[in-house]
Amino acid sequence: MTKLSIIILSYNTKNLTVKCVQSVIRQYGGQIKNNEAEIIVVDNASTDGSVASIKSQIKIIQNDKNFGFSKGNNIGANKATGKYLLFLNSDTQSRDGGFLRMVEFMEKNPKIGVLGGKLLSPDGSTQASTGKFYNLYNVAIVLLGGERVGLIRKSPKDTERVDWVSGASMMVRKNVFKKLKGFDENFFMYIEDMELCLRFKKIGYQTYFFENIKLMHKELGSSNRGFAINQIYKGLLYFYKKHKPYWQYLLVKTVLIGKALIAVLIGNLTNNTYLKNTYGKALRFAV
Repeated sequence: MTKLSIIILSYNTKNLTVKCVQSVIRQYGGQIKNNEAEIIVVDNASTDGSVASIKSQIKIIQNDKNFGFSKGNNIGANKATGKYLLFLNSDTQSRDGGFLRMVEFMEKNPKIGVLGGKLLSPDGSTQASTGKFYNLYNVAIVLLGGERVGLIRKSPKDTERVDWVSGASMMVRKNVFKKLKGFDENFFMYIEDMELCLRFKKIGYQTYFFENIKLMHKELGSSNRGFAINQIYKGLLYFYKKHKPYWQYLLVKTVLIGKALIAVLIGNLTNNTYLKNTYGKALRFAV
């Protein structure tokens, strides 16, 4: 019986994806050989030779376009046979057998629906891999830059219950994930991990952070800050429209428009192309 399906989404990260797959095979080769674990790589129409490089090592699902994080992972989940699904970023490398310990932890705690693994930077420092749900207060902190100083996101020192965990390393119960119809595909990238954890909570399941694992993560392996800002703008608005009262949605929309207008104005005054282009696009999402 396959207990764990490791789903790796790839988009123009050939070298990172190959290293990720190799690291998983090194740590879990025995379980894979015995059909206790499987690796599913979903490629979102990469143009950098990723598919050819990976096909020599492992079976791959090749999409004909870039479907983004949510739909890409859902496609992999639909092909998975494991009791547990582990969504793993292609810019990660496994350093130990921590995924097996995560499975054991889930087995012993049936009310835990989502379990996130600790993420380490290449220099060995911990990354902020858990966060608080984006209520109005927390959204204000995020927009003021408080997330960058640990006011919303952090890496706990111990295994503990949290609001949500990063989709870079997220284990879920397959049966519950399917019941919830997976990631919401209206999120192309970003915020989908928080939103999924909220839906697990709404039906009575807990989300936990798991400390006892060594997993290196190179952030922004297939993205950039400008793209991230635009997707966060779009995702926040959709999240509030879906889960919050309409007045809160309107308030967040007004604040996002205001921030974008100020950033574009500063960009014009200082001839900062990054601010003009990034927040000009974000403004179009908001209005």
